[in-house]
Amino acid sequence: MVVLTSVAKSFKNLKIQSSSTHLFRFRSIRTLLLQSASESVKLQQLTDSDSGILEVNLERPATKNAIGKDMLSGLQYAFEAVNKDAAAKVLMICSSVPKVFCAGADLKERKTMSPSDVQNFVHSLRSTFSYLEELYIPTIAVIEGAALGGGLEMALSCDLRICGENAVLGLPETGLAIIPGAGGTQRLPRLVGKSKAKELIFTGQKIGGRDAMSMGLVNYCVAAGEARAKALEIARDINQKGPLAIRMAKRAIDGGVELDMASALALEEDCYEQLLHTKDRLEGLAAFAERRKPNYTGQ
Repeated sequence: MVVLTSVAKSFKNLKIQSSSTHLFRFRSIRTLLLQSASESVKLQQLTDSDSGILEVNLERPATKNAIGKDMLSGLQYAFEAVNKDAAAKVLMICSSVPKVFCAGADLKERKTMSPSDVQNFVHSLRSTFSYLEELYIPTIAVIEGAALGGGLEMALSCDLRICGENAVLGLPETGLAIIPGAGGTQRLPRLVGKSKAKELIFTGQKIGGRDAMSMGLVNYCVAAGEARAKALEIARDINQKGPLAIRMAKRAIDGGVELDMASALALEEDCYEQLLHTKDRLEGLAAFAERRKPNYTGQ
């Protein structure tokens, strides 16, 4: 058991700073279970050649991974821990519950809350997903089965989404006389376009994995049960790249997409300049000249 160094308790004030599926099935994957603040959220660190890849597992089978107060606390703790881990390079968010990623908010728990309690909870959920979106490393949502409401909003906060053909995705909140309140009304149209997002949210329609891929909601749709293997393949590819370059690429893309072109190019220039004097850049050039695999250290 590896215990992470203490994580700041104040979540709100914390600053943001290829292998085939066939081979995957027969390759042993060792992990270290990191300390968790919740029984329903487990943070694991892959080891050996996969060191640098972290995995958050949702484990609340009785409620189909519905997000209640305990799970929200666990997610906050896990994301903060990842952000504090200088060795982290990629994060995957998975489910240990068969045929479900996350069914959304815990409505039974929600029913016991006052309106002000609900408002505070949704605010915390929105902040948590924004924190996830702003992590300095790439994040991948691994979706098998249902990803509904807050579950889909969490996936939308990730950089990449991989789903199985059995996936069911949707934002059904209008059927409960509310709206997606943890970022769904803002992130979905940025992915699939305003008109399609309105259709999905207004009707509460649930869509399958293939339709989700065709509209750009997910990056890949693979055979049911193979989403984690595909996600791990991508994570391993990212894990071999220069970690500082990956972080700067994420910053340039996320920060520049909402800017005018001149401002976005200035941001890109700033990000590029921060990499010019790194040891990793020189190592990349040396490895290319010597026709060998680079050994990046994040310096």
